[in-house]
Amino acid sequence: MSDFAHVSVLLGETIEALKVKPNGIYVDGTLGGAGHSSKICELLGPEGMLIGIDQDEAAIAAATKRLEPYRDKTRICIVRDNYRNVIPILTGMGIEKIDGMLLDLGVSSYQFDQEDRGFSYRFDAPLDMRMDQRQTLSARDIVNNYSEQELYRIIRDYGEDPFAKNIAKHIVKRRNEKPIETTFELTDAIKAAIPAKVREKGGHPSKRTFQAIRIECNRELEVLGEALDSVIDHLNPGGRFAIITFHSLEDRMVKQTFRDAENPCTCPPDFPVCVCGKKSKGKVITRKAILPSPEELEQNPRSASAKLRVFERS
Repeated sequence: MSDFAHVSVLLGETIEALKVKPNGIYVDGTLGGAGHSSKICELLGPEGMLIGIDQDEAAIAAATKRLEPYRDKTRICIVRDNYRNVIPILTGMGIEKIDGMLLDLGVSSYQFDQEDRGFSYRFDAPLDMRMDQRQTLSARDIVNNYSEQELYRIIRDYGEDPFAKNIAKHIVKRRNEKPIETTFELTDAIKAAIPAKVREKGGHPSKRTFQAIRIECNRELEVLGEALDSVIDHLNPGGRFAIITFHSLEDRMVKQTFRDAENPCTCPPDFPVCVCGKKSKGKVITRKAILPSPEELEQNPRSASAKLRVFERS
């Protein structure tokens, strides 16, 4: 197995946004290769603490190795789990409040480039796409067992593909002949559903469908929703929640949750005073999402769709 290589997106901007305090407690809910976490550890002192969470076994191994040099200067705890369980993890450690949390969503470069993981349409591999290989549901199960209507829904909603209905139809037609087992077999079905003229002009025809199936397989939007609802309440005053998204649905969820946390009032606009009693939890630091610089885009084209949003607890 190759080394866990991943270029951390919006690295400087994210670390600056977290405003790391030497004695603070910080959570990296998507630890990966510890690119962001290593920078956080550089700023932490002996009383500070980093808690790194990831569900990928390779990421845990790589991050453990990368963060080893920082163990002499600060406290580090690495947990193999899903960040949706961050509050139970903190509770189990006797931690009630934290000073910041980071989420770098999506799939790492390592996961994309590992041929046998099945995340990429560039390699012919078994359909897998599980970020946590302990889970039972895989991309193969979705492709072969979901109804045509369910496939249409996820390709339309998560892939935002205008040919979603036809793609779902062709997947079902192909699997009726024999189960779809590999990424190339799935790509063949997708190509057959998209007009040749469109395939010539656009990007890879499988991009949106693969994204949709991956999001469904790993319950990515469901997991994000759970974390958004709980993390803000567990921030210390001045604590910050920084989230990097790569998908429009994720970004809209983050943007709306942060707005609602800043202004939760449900009173009609014409009411002279608030009577609902809902209090603001803090403020949105990023009125507009922070985007990668031209230099970063040139060095790392995969950062093109990245957006960073930040909320600060009052």
